[in-house]
Amino acid sequence: MDYNLLLVLMMFGTFAFLLFTGYPIAFVLGGTGVIFALLGEVMFQTGFDIDAGLSDLSLVVNRLYGVMSNYGLVPIPLFIFMGYMLDRSGIAKQLLKSMQILFGAAPGGLAIGVTLMGVLLAASTGIIGASIALLGTLALPTMLKDKYQPELSVGTICSAGTLGILIPPSIMLVLMADQMLVSLVDLFMAAVFPGLILSGLYILYILGFSLLKPEKAPPLSLAEREAIGQDRARVLLTGLLPPAGLIISVLGVIFFGIASPSEAAGVGAAGAVLLAIINRRFNFRALKEATYETGKTTAFIFAIFLGATCFSVVLRGLGGDEVIVDLLTGHGWGPYGTLTIILSVVFALGFFLDWIEIVLIVLPLVQPVIPTLGFDPVWFTLLIAVCLQTSFLTPPVGFALFYLKGVAPPGITVGHLYRGIIPFVLLQLIGLLIVFSFPETATWLPSKIYQ
Repeated sequence: MDYNLLLVLMMFGTFAFLLFTGYPIAFVLGGTGVIFALLGEVMFQTGFDIDAGLSDLSLVVNRLYGVMSNYGLVPIPLFIFMGYMLDRSGIAKQLLKSMQILFGAAPGGLAIGVTLMGVLLAASTGIIGASIALLGTLALPTMLKDKYQPELSVGTICSAGTLGILIPPSIMLVLMADQMLVSLVDLFMAAVFPGLILSGLYILYILGFSLLKPEKAPPLSLAEREAIGQDRARVLLTGLLPPAGLIISVLGVIFFGIASPSEAAGVGAAGAVLLAIINRRFNFRALKEATYETGKTTAFIFAIFLGATCFSVVLRGLGGDEVIVDLLTGHGWGPYGTLTIILSVVFALGFFLDWIEIVLIVLPLVQPVIPTLGFDPVWFTLLIAVCLQTSFLTPPVGFALFYLKGVAPPGITVGHLYRGIIPFVLLQLIGLLIVFSFPETATWLPSKIYQ
């Protein structure tokens, strides 16, 4: 009897069971790893043919030292700080006014403006919770007051707010580059077109919906547009230039090879502080709150890192990676069939797990398979990233839904949220299919930097 395989299956089963107990995911992952390391050691000492045991836990210490000393992860707290500081700088409110001026006269114009606002926030913050809270607080009351359909309003805000997980600078891409052993610069560049494709699909859907049902996405009234745009030049200048300048300062220096991602993240954090000072929103309280939220979010991510490292090291010690490789490559599905199965599993896990757990659990297991399939690792990683976009919208663990429900007016129900995100999840899957069918959407831009 293959006792290693038995323990691998038991380990996955135990993790799945404990996941629904409500315990923090970091403790579930780490605790499952410790339990099965002890179980493996007991079975080995009693004569069972087991490969893993307490020795695997010593490897966890070495692995964690490598994680904590990894210079490539430095951008994570800096990008998080940048996002939270921008949350307090007042940029989002100015940006919404600019979008109302530019698109308010068209049917569905406010929803289109919110989507473009989500793109700019994504490229300048990358913090999903902050983006959705800002959009929900500023745009949702306006959309409802102007007779927008509630489902369209909440679906637009949730989908636009989650673009920050894909459009660089993205914390998820930083983690994925580390797990998949690919260049973060390449991954950032590869994510640009898929992110724009998704936002373009959202806009096309909003345009089509508004043309078919203009009464559910009406334009702003003339009086509202005039009230907003009495000083159009100043509003546009103060609303569009600051986020554009921050995007150029962060992404431009990375794409043109002027600075590393870590150095660019430092520039972005300093730029966010500077914008808060310019807008007269910087004070000790704002700095304290941004620093506290940065520490809390970073600690949350690295706690899961610790637990996932313990889990994956013990799982590999039991031969779990070999089980995964055999499962994916030993059934004659072919490279694209195997890739479809991986993406289907990731999509299904998105209903129950956050993107952090999926990245830290799934990617280390499938990473050894990619060379055998012959795929570009950057393209593969981007496919996973686009697929993970849906994890924020799909119930019951769609965090975007919880973020928006927390700031939405009382009239917005869970039913509105669930119905509203359905078309946008389908659009995300269409975007995934486009990137799947046309790898150049992800690989063209990184290839140009080396020419």
